[in-house]
Amino acid sequence: MIDFSKLDRVIHEKGRLGIVTLLASRGESWTFQDLKAGLQMSDGNLSTHLRTLEKAGYVDSRKVGGRGRPQTHYQLTRAGRKTFESYLSVLEEIVDLGK
Repeated sequence: MIDFSKLDRVIHEKGRLGIVTLLASRGESWTFQDLKAGLQMSDGNLSTHLRTLEKAGYVDSRKVGGRGRPQTHYQLTRAGRKTFESYLSVLEEIVDLGK
């Protein structure tokens, strides 16, 4: 029997799963603009998903100054990475049960 309730509902949504996947794909942070381009999301949609992930403790943000406007950088927290790894494990279990 497949227990879909083990899938974390916060990151299971398509947009948030995309964000978490990109953030997990490299060890460094991503700027808002890089995430927006990589995911082809609108500013408002991306902001809403990032706020949800931050509220859950899965993503941290920081503003970085420099030339021109400051940029906001995002990265997975330790809890976010652990949750994503658990999420992937559950997906693997589901796939293995289907074989």
